[in-house]
Amino acid sequence: MDASMCEFCLNYEYDDEFGDYYCIIDMDEDDAARFDLFSKGGCPYYHPGDEYTIVRKQN
Repeated sequence: MDASMCEFCLNYEYDDEFGDYYCIIDMDEDDAARFDLFSKGGCPYYHPGDEYTIVRKQN
């Protein structure tokens, strides 16, 4: 998975305060470093979905 797939991840949300998208996964320093080193292998937190998936879970 490359960085362009983030927009299809359920962990990628819009922040009204900053006006930008960000990953909601709370990573500590070790996780962030591991993610940077092995990012070519794909994001371990990637969860495919879209706004329709979220609405279906709420109903």
